[in-house]
Formats: sequence, C-alpha cells, structure tokens
Amino acid sequence: MVVGITFMVIAVLIIGIWILVELKRLKHKLFAMFLIGFILFLYISITFTLKGQDIDFQTTEGIIKATKIYFAWLGSAFNNIKTITTNAINMDWTAKNASIGG
Repeated sequence: MVVGITFMVIAVLIIGIWILVELKRLKHKLFAMFLIGFILFLYISITFTLKGQDIDFQTTEGIIKATKIYFAWLGSAFNNIKTITTNAINMDWTAKNASIGG
C-alpha cells in the first residue's frame, strides 16, 4: 500500500514537471511564431508601401521620409479597419424569414 502511494506521488510529480516544461516551451514557441509573423508583416508592408517611391536610404532625410510614408500608410490601414468594423457592427444582423421563389 505504501509503495503504491509513493509511486502515485512520484508519478504526479513527474507529470507535473513535464507539463510545466511543455508549457514553458509552448510559451517560447508562441513568442517565436509571433516574432516571425511580425517581422514578415513588417517586411511585406514596408515593401508594399514604399514600392515606386524614390527614397534614398543612405541619407537621414530619406529614412525620415520613408518612416513618415510608412506610418501614414499604417494609420490609414488601421482607420480603414476601424471603419469596416464600425459598419459591420451597425448592420442589421437579424434573421429574415422570407419565402423563396414566390
């Protein structure tokens, strides 16, 4: 009986430690995935935003101009998302009971 209880306590401790290690690893994986996604978003959005612009990245003025263009685009994108969300919230989402075909 004592051996069975001891075995159960050790098993619970091992399982608990294993779960804690896995949760910590999951947290690091999620952070790494977020960081990779953020870097990809930043690269793609900057490339898309500054495409066709005549910007010299070797001067301070060029970097400031690029930064202003990018943040203006980003602000506009968030404003568009806000507008779309507001319009979606204000729509009539109630179900309509209408006969089809006559």
